[in-house]
Amino acid sequence: MKNTGQSTVFGRRREPHTVIIARGDEIRHFTVRPWLAAFIGSALAAIAIGYLLATSYLVLRDDLIGAASARQARLQQAYEDRISTLRAQVDRITSRQMLDQQLMETKVGELLERQTQLTQRHGRLGPIIDRAELGAPALPTSAPAPSPRPDIRAGLTGSAEFVTASAAAPFSFWSTRQALQSGETSADHADRLFVAINKSLRSIEAEQITRINTLAEDAYQTADAISEALEAAGLPVDKDEGKTGIGGPLVAIDSPAMFETKVRELDEALDMLEKLKAEARSFPIANPAPGRSVSSTFGVRKDPLIGTPAMHSGMDFRAPAGSPAKVTAPGTVIKAGWYGGYGRMVEVEHAGGFSTRYGHLSKILVKEGQTVAAGDVVGKVGSSGRSTGPHLHYEVRRHGDALNPVRFIKAGKKVSSYL
Repeated sequence: MKNTGQSTVFGRRREPHTVIIARGDEIRHFTVRPWLAAFIGSALAAIAIGYLLATSYLVLRDDLIGAASARQARLQQAYEDRISTLRAQVDRITSRQMLDQQLMETKVGELLERQTQLTQRHGRLGPIIDRAELGAPALPTSAPAPSPRPDIRAGLTGSAEFVTASAAAPFSFWSTRQALQSGETSADHADRLFVAINKSLRSIEAEQITRINTLAEDAYQTADAISEALEAAGLPVDKDEGKTGIGGPLVAIDSPAMFETKVRELDEALDMLEKLKAEARSFPIANPAPGRSVSSTFGVRKDPLIGTPAMHSGMDFRAPAGSPAKVTAPGTVIKAGWYGGYGRMVEVEHAGGFSTRYGHLSKILVKEGQTVAAGDVVGKVGSSGRSTGPHLHYEVRRHGDALNPVRFIKAGKKVSSYL
């Protein structure tokens, strides 16, 4: 048998391997080529490696499955823990929001209640303030302008709008965003906002109390000025009727009833002032011939006709004939005609036992029993009766006794600005 696959190693021929198989009479032989041996070896190695890998997989599969299950269980537990944590945070946030909402609703309710109180106070103060301001004396043009005082009603309107807007939208987008950017929570922002609103409302309440105190003080001072002027003229003034002999500055406690106390005090002051004004208007304190000079005063004088000392029971105003003679207080005409040395005379009866006489008139314009008001013209100046020329003779009497009219006219000048 001829071998064609011979090889030379280091100059020597190498014969291929031959496998001989003998069985009985049969003899077989195979020539093993190197490449075939390599192929067979590789196949056997691959089978061995595959077997080893399969065996390792079967051995390690349970461990791998257990590890994967454990890892999945850990991931699921972590996921559940995270969900529980988030749920707890949501519950806390929800609880905080509910508490904040309840607190905010409580504060808004308090603010709305205070707004209602301020509105009620405004309704109560409006007529009183109008009454006080209508009765306030007008300042002369030369007087310095007083410092402006806060308008209660404007403050009330502004506070009502402020509280309503704040209660309707206490957390605006921009304010909340600015608060969050500055590290301030919504609750802190709400507290700060409510503190500002409360401060504004307290300021309005303080302005109300201050305004009431000012009006009451002005009323008391005006009443005292009127009373002093009338008392200086000898006129009866009864401003303390129904009062007891006690006094002192009012120091009111800080309580819900303080406002009512202040309002009652202002009511009493205005009542007393109106009563004094009514009394002052009932007295003959006006000038019967405004703008006219006095030609003869009250008291003992030299008689203009006979030249001897005589009592002059009134005062004379120098005025041209035909000038108006005005009544100095409201009353009723009890005499209107010729009355001896008075000539044509009008006598008017007033309250408190007072009466006034207007003599030497050229013409009488009223009748007996007629009711007249202060400033009404009762006649025209003349020179009738015992007179030396046109003038107005004016007398003030009480229960028939003649009084000096100058005291009454001076008192009238003092209180005219208050009336």
